[in-house]
Amino acid sequence: MATVRFGADGLVPVIAQDARSGAVLMLAWADRPALERTVETGLACYYSRSRRAPWQKGETSGHVQHVTRVDVDCDGDAVLYRVRQTGPACHTGSPTCFAADPGAHLLTRLASTIAARAADRPEGSYTARLLGLGVGKVSQKVGEEAVEVVVAANTEDDGRLASEAADLLFHLLVLLQARGVPLDAVWEELEQRSR
Repeated sequence: MATVRFGADGLVPVIAQDARSGAVLMLAWADRPALERTVETGLACYYSRSRRAPWQKGETSGHVQHVTRVDVDCDGDAVLYRVRQTGPACHTGSPTCFAADPGAHLLTRLASTIAARAADRPEGSYTARLLGLGVGKVSQKVGEEAVEVVVAANTEDDGRLASEAADLLFHLLVLLQARGVPLDAVWEELEQRSR
């Protein structure tokens, strides 16, 4: 932290970047104690200019950022946290504070919703009911949806194929939740395959 040049207000801008995708998640500020706490705990800590107080990302929402690396730019006047984000990064519920195109972030948000259904088991929830049937039934549903994708690819229009593919992705996320496999494990596997 010796190379960090804090502003006259004692703060430095911090960019949080998804460690896997490289997506910029948010911009915040940190003072020296927040940076030190981040390094010590491995959880992203910042300084709120409006509240004039330190804060840990996700302390109340549960949407914590696990910091895998801290970098300082060449001038020392900006910091980069490379993070593994839990849930959305933005207070609006968006995966990032900058994203216009949700892409893979939409799957992450959907996986978070499925995890919430698994934890809360709200009455009338299709997802909660499906999870309650166990891995075997969820696996069977994934198989059925996969067959529907194959049939749509060979006999239906593009819109129908997209709809069936969405069903398959949704049910695959439910299966991952049922097995306790985090979506991050899938991202890591895909990252390995993209090299």
